[in-house]
Parts: sequence; structure tokens; C-alpha cells
Amino acid sequence: MRYICSALAVCFTFVLSAQIFQPIKITHEIKDLGNDEYELIFTGEIDDEWATYSHYTEEGGPIPTSIFFDEPDKIKTLSDIVETGHKKEGKDKMFEGVNVIKFLGDEDYTISQKIKVLDTTVDLTGYLDYMTCNDERCLKDSYDFTIAAAGKGAVIDEMNIEGVDLSSASINSEELRTESKIFTPVTWDIDINPKSGDIYTITYRADIAEGWTVYSQETADDGPVATEIMYDEAAHYSTVGESTEQGKRKEGYDKLFEVNVIKYLADEPFIISQDVKVSNPDQAITGYLTYMACDAEKCLPPTSVDFNLFPNKEAAKAATSIKIEGNVLDQKIDDLISTRDNPLSDCEKVEAKDNSIWGIFLGGFLGGLFAILLPCIFPMIPITVSFFSKDTKRKGWVNGLIYGLSIITIFVTIGLLITAALGPEALNRLSTNWIANTIFFLIFIAFAISFFGYYEIALPSSWSTKSDQMADKGGLLGTFFMAATLAIVSFSCTGPIIGTALVQVASQGSYLGPFAVMLGFSTALALPFGLFAAFPAWLNSLPKSGGWMTSLKVVLGFLELALAFKFLSVADMTSHWGFLRYELFMGIIILIFAAMTLYLFGYIRFPHDSKVTKLGPLRSFFAISSLVFTLYLCTGFMINDETKMYSATKVTSGIAPPAHYNYFLPSQKVDPEVKAKYPSFTKCANNIDCFKDYYEGLAYAREEQKPILLDFTGYGCVNCRNTEEFIWVDSDIRRKLNDDFVLISLYVDDDTKLDDMYVSKERGDKIRNIGNKWADFQIINFAQNSQPLYVPITPDEQVISSPRGFESGIEKYETFLNCSLEAFEKMKG
Repeated sequence: MRYICSALAVCFTFVLSAQIFQPIKITHEIKDLGNDEYELIFTGEIDDEWATYSHYTEEGGPIPTSIFFDEPDKIKTLSDIVETGHKKEGKDKMFEGVNVIKFLGDEDYTISQKIKVLDTTVDLTGYLDYMTCNDERCLKDSYDFTIAAAGKGAVIDEMNIEGVDLSSASINSEELRTESKIFTPVTWDIDINPKSGDIYTITYRADIAEGWTVYSQETADDGPVATEIMYDEAAHYSTVGESTEQGKRKEGYDKLFEVNVIKYLADEPFIISQDVKVSNPDQAITGYLTYMACDAEKCLPPTSVDFNLFPNKEAAKAATSIKIEGNVLDQKIDDLISTRDNPLSDCEKVEAKDNSIWGIFLGGFLGGLFAILLPCIFPMIPITVSFFSKDTKRKGWVNGLIYGLSIITIFVTIGLLITAALGPEALNRLSTNWIANTIFFLIFIAFAISFFGYYEIALPSSWSTKSDQMADKGGLLGTFFMAATLAIVSFSCTGPIIGTALVQVASQGSYLGPFAVMLGFSTALALPFGLFAAFPAWLNSLPKSGGWMTSLKVVLGFLELALAFKFLSVADMTSHWGFLRYELFMGIIILIFAAMTLYLFGYIRFPHDSKVTKLGPLRSFFAISSLVFTLYLCTGFMINDETKMYSATKVTSGIAPPAHYNYFLPSQKVDPEVKAKYPSFTKCANNIDCFKDYYEGLAYAREEQKPILLDFTGYGCVNCRNTEEFIWVDSDIRRKLNDDFVLISLYVDDDTKLDDMYVSKERGDKIRNIGNKWADFQIINFAQNSQPLYVPITPDEQVISSPRGFESGIEKYETFLNCSLEAFEKMKG
């Protein structure tokens, strides 16, 4: 059992240690062995006093170094992983009870593997996953790499987004780099313009490099590939007549193909024109153009160019808002940025009141008060105060004050270290990452079982021994180490409470949270020692130690158990596992509190409990209160007549999944025509129509000429749920969101992978999933990364009213919507 606790403690340390340390520098090379076979070689330069762990480290210990591919079905491994370096094997104090194999920093560490590429037509991406540790902390990281498609060379995935920088790539063969050339002799510009009435002309213009040619649509089948335009079938447009061509045309025998061909030379642009009849100019005309380019010596494979044309230029803005060049994603929208601080309306700016730090401090303070009552600390109060009173050199209250300040110093130092280690972005990632939330779930389960009395989570006994020895020296330093001894010895009680507080802070993404929560906790913990040292007579009023302290620990265990499922719920929603929906979650929470009620009534006992023969007044009060609270939770299954969804309770709002994420109450049907056109159109909270894609919602708003309400939200966002379940549920607000606005809800913690990985042009961050995409969009255009954020904008992407964070109250929210609507109608008129 001690091993389990130690492993969980290491996991907890790891989760809270994602920081700015970079103790290992990775480079790699890709050896081309021929026949589509490669050897991947990664070299790690490890800092002194750090180590990384072998691929062959046994389970239950550190994370082994491993090579992963994003599409493993497209490669075949040809060899086992081979490692070299200063290898050391044996027990590791960071992972007590586990035999580990690690590589130290006095030699470079290499890991290699031979593979065969099964699909050479696409880039293959992967990453090296590894952990590094020193004597104090462990860090997990990954290193991306790419095996380029045939003919493109090998490219490392650490790139300069202004233009791919290959200088950091380590390629075994210089010839592979220098001989691979990407020819782009033809540049196409495709546009559409009105001609007369409902007739538009599409123009395809090719600028051809000197010495190259492109072939006419009229080229015979037995010659080169002819230029061809394919249109996607749609009811809102049709081609009119035949297309026309113009440019420097040359017709005759071609020695490359030994047939007569029609080709266009580089002297003039090659232009194809096609008339189309359009019934709805707000909808796009889509398709692709295929062409072949040749010079005197060679021909390039046929190349396709996609097009997405809007006859209505205003509607085209919706399609061109997102700009992708290669794998670089540019989501910067100048109109949004220029109007976010100077909106079009004079509506009152409403900002969320930032009481979060004080709230976190208060939460830590309450946690400290709970900790005082636990059996590891409460009996220590009279013993410690009596010891101070016997000191003849200083007054007892002075010793008590020094002792209390020492406790605060110790715990606040821990908070400052965590604050320095974790920046706001790291905390925000922890709050939504499914791995972190699953680890949090397991940690809370471990804390709960500890409080139930099945084992204790304790720090190494050598720590308390050394601290106690320092305390014996007396003086200020001795008093300080007495406080340190208390902190270490009481860890079995305080550890789960501190861990709970720190995990909660991490899940909220608050940057100064670790400092504030530890300040609050230590202040409460130090308070009784200072007060009772100053007023020793008060000791007589303290209740006697006894079984009530064990009962309090068990009650805290039930609360830990309930909170654990909050983190599992976040992991479930962000990863779309779909199993922990509203009904199951609420059912589990109700069962937990029902079990706590039975415990308080004496029907359930744990290892350290004695049999309850009679309920005292205080225990009876808490037992009845627990029963009433359990019955109150059951009201969360009542159905709202208007929304046809469950009516979430105030207490579980933001903890439970949203009520529309359920098994038994299907969302109302959406307009099938809109859904067919815009796949992200769906029902959101309270059965309100919404889009989950900005660009689709923008296009729809332009068709309907309605204002947009951007809702930056998250599956793990507590105040997002509070807004949805206690503000949006209002009849008037719900009607406005359904009828007057186009609601676009963008989930910044959605872990659904994108088809391709991109790099943000503005920020340089990798965008692998939907959440990354919308978080990037929010940060770039609104300079904020917190949720919720509500932004009313016009269909031409200008901010109507100042972006609004969370603030409780229906009236203010309705005023915010009404003012934005009135401003939009005035501008529209």
C-alpha cells in the first residue's frame, strides 16, 4: 500500500511540475536505408544531475522513452529499440520500490529504431515521448519529427512559421536535401465577377515561369494531361456555354510526347473564362482545376488546385477569414482586433469581477480550519503551546507567534515555488487535458481511501527525524524546525487537503492560485498556535480529542470521492468518450452522499471507527443535514418544461456535466436544411440553436443578416455552466439567443483531432485539435484566454459591444444582449 501512495505522490508531483526547465536537448537524424526503409536516431544531451529513463524500464515506475507515430498503420517496425549512453540500473528514490533503468547526463543518450514506410505518398509524423528527473522533480515532454513524403526530404517538425527553417533538421545524407527540389512553375489566380443579371464569369489565370508550358483543355487524350476544370454538383449554379482560353498559344508536334499538342507558353498569362448562372450568390461554387506543366526536359505530375468562390463578395469574407498556407494557420481578423477595444456601440462595458484570488485564499483558509480538527494536528495544539509556555527566555505568545509565522512561511514557500513553476498557459492546459484530469481523478480517489482509514499517505520518516533534530537546537531556528516537523508529521492529514486545493487551483487555471491557497491554508493552521500561546487559559475550552476527529476525516473522504468524479467528467467531455453523462454522474454523486448519510447514522463503519451505540446531538444534526442534502440533489432530475432538459441544482452547476449531455432526453431537432449545409449546426445548452464552427456560423449570419454572439466556452468551465444553467434558462434570454442572435459556441478544450496538424502563424503554437484551434482564435483576436467570454459581433466581423466575462445575474445579461441588438439594428438601418 505504501508503494501505491508513493507512486501517486510522484504522479501528483509530476502534474504540478510542468514548467520552464529544459534539462535535455534532443536532435535527430533519419538515415535512408533504401527500399523505403529508414533508421530513426534520436540523441539527447542531458544536463548534469538529470537523467532520462530507458524504453525498457519496468511498469509502475517513470515514463519510458518511446517512439510513437501519429499513423502507426503506415509504418512497420524492423527492429527493437536500441539505446546507448551512461546506463544505470537499480532502485530509484524518486520511484520507491521500482527497479529503473536510466541514462545519466555525463554522456549523450541515443535511442534508435529501424522502420519501413508503407505509404510514401504522405508525410508521416510522430514524436519521441520521454521523462527526465533530478533529485527534486520530474518533467514529461515530447519531441516531434516528420518523415516527408517521397521526393520531399526529411523535415524536423520544429519550424520557423515565416518560412520553414530546415537548419535544425539532422539529415544523414546531404544529397537527400540538395537533390530534392520542389518545382512550382505555375501560379493560379481564380476569381469570379458579375457579368449581367444572374450570370457571372469565373476567370482562371495562370502565370507561367519562363521555359515552362501548360496544356490546353483541348489537348488530345494520347498526349500530355490536359487542363481540366471539375465543378462540384450543386443546385444553386450551372455552367453556361463552353469555356474560352487565351494566352500565348502554340499548336504542333511535341517531341516529348511525339504527338500534336496545344500548349500555352510563358510569354503571356494563360487565362480560362467560364460563365455560370447563379441562383443564390451567397453560396459558394466549389471544385478543382487539374493541370500539367512541362519544360524542355521534364514534366511534373498532374497538379490539382481547389477553388471556393462566392459570387457575393461579402459572403466571400466568411470563407476567406481562415487562411491556410501549407500547414500554417492564420486566424488573425483585423476588423475584430481593431474593434474589440473600440466597439461600435456605447453599451456599458461589463467585466467579470475578479474575486478569484480572494476566493482561492478563503478556500485555502477553510481547508486549514478543517485540518486543525483532524487527529494529526488537534492533539498537538495543547502540547506545543504548553512547551512554549515553559520557555523562560521568551514569552509564550512570542514563541507562538514565531511558530505560526514559520508555518505560514513553509507553506507559502511551497505555493510560490509552484506559482513560479507553472505559468498561466501551463495551468490552463492542465485544467482541460484529459490525461491530467484522469490523474487528478486517481489522486482524489487515493486521498478518499486514505481518509477512510485504509492507509496513510506519509512523507519519508527520515525527513521528520532530521527536522526534529534541528528543532532541538532551540532559538529562532529551532522554533522554525518545530513548525517544519509539524508540517511533515501531519502530512497524512494535511497532504490530501493541500493536494485537493492545489488540484482545484490547477483546474481553474489561476496563475497566483497556488500561492493564495497555501497562504490561506497556512494562516488558518497557524492561527490556533498563536492565539492559544497568547491566551493559554483558552486551552481549557478546547473539546477533548476523540472519535469525532476520525468521523470528520471520513466525511472529508466522501467529499474527496465526489470531487474525483468532477475531473473524470472533464476528461470524458473533452475527449468525447461519452460514458459519464449527466444521469450517471448525478446518480454517482447521490449514492456517495447517501453513503455518507448512512455513515453518519452509524450504518457504515470504516477500519478506525468504533461502533456507534448512540448518536450525539452534533452527529445527529450532520446526519440529518446530509440526508436533506441528498434529497436536494435528487431534484436535479426534475425536467424544465420549457427547455425539456434536466434542471441542474445550484450546488452541482459547473461540477456536473451540462444537463444537455445526457442519455435519456434527446435534444430537439434542428432545421434539416441548415444542418445539411452547415454540419456544426446543433442544439446547445437549453436546446438553443448554435454553431460549433466559427466560419460556418459566420456564413449563416451573413445569409440571415443577424448579429452573432460568440461564446468561448469549455467542457471543464465552471462559470460557463453557471451562465447556461442559471442565465440562459431565462425565457427572454433563451428566446433572444434562439431568434435574434446567431449563437456560435467555441469549445477551447475540445480534444477532437483535426485532419491535419497546423502551426499558428501569430503565436507559433501547434494546433492539433479543435480546442487548440478555437483557443488560438480567441487569444489572437480578443487577447484573452479565459472562459467564458461573450462577444457580440456583426456579420462583417466587427465587435458591437465590449467582450463580457462571467457575471451572475439575469438582468445585467439581458441588458447586455438588448443593448447589442439595438446597436446592431441602428447600424443595419
